[in-house]
Amino acid sequence: MPAWEGKSRGNKTGYRIFVWILKQGGLRPAYLLLRFVTLYYFFFSFKSSQALYSFYRCRIGYGRIKSILGIYRNYFLLGQTLIDKVALMSGAVNSFTFNFDGEEHLHQMVSDGKGGILLSGHLGNWDIAGHLLKRLNTVINIVIFDGEHEQIKTYLESVTGERAVKLILIKNDLSHIYEISSALKRNELICMHADRFLPGNKTQSHLFLGREAKFPVGPFVLTSAFNVPVSFVFAVKETTLHYHFFATKEKDYSGLPKNERMEKMTRDYVNELEIKTRNYPQQWFNFYDFWK
Repeated sequence: MPAWEGKSRGNKTGYRIFVWILKQGGLRPAYLLLRFVTLYYFFFSFKSSQALYSFYRCRIGYGRIKSILGIYRNYFLLGQTLIDKVALMSGAVNSFTFNFDGEEHLHQMVSDGKGGILLSGHLGNWDIAGHLLKRLNTVINIVIFDGEHEQIKTYLESVTGERAVKLILIKNDLSHIYEISSALKRNELICMHADRFLPGNKTQSHLFLGREAKFPVGPFVLTSAFNVPVSFVFAVKETTLHYHFFATKEKDYSGLPKNERMEKMTRDYVNELEIKTRNYPQQWFNFYDFWK
């Protein structure tokens, strides 16, 4: 997967400008400026635009014009989700509304006292999802690649305050595995993406949107090894100020042999990701050739 290197885009100055606009005028002027920023990415991000065009044209089945418009819409929605994250977590805007489908499943997972793992992907706004999970009254741990530049993270923390979740950084020394194990023993929830991997990571192929695609083995190996309940979760933006949170009923694969457990878990995840991607294709935020 050479097009993804585990790092996010953006710079400190850009975040600072949008935070200032949010505090002075709210979301509307921030979204207005975003339209011009979106045009820049639309015209000059050739590799990501090419990947998005192929995604809309070949995987979703859009026509040429609709695929081109989909690229612009995708960049714009990505920018909105970043602005919304800062607006919500900094308290600059408190008028967002939310639907919660399946939240009761996560409450059940917590009440069972065994901890649990939530698998998601780069679809919609995961930062918003993490913020909403505060309603579960337990500690949420998000396992991530440390892809944001340190000065950007420091600046965002200064304007949004302490995160509603704990971060577990994936490290070469595998210390993150011990952190995950300890968190599960404390009946905490572990959240991680299961759709991206870095070069050299082990993968497995599954049919996704009509063509074989590679998915990382790691999240499913960990989930299988800890043998705890699993739910697939997503948070998508449906209107300017409205988000929709989805969580599947907790799945227990403990009765299956190890290899079969891994296979079924991955297949269930890929099927759920495909459903959400077809329903919200313009919030597919993997900007590389996912099927290469």
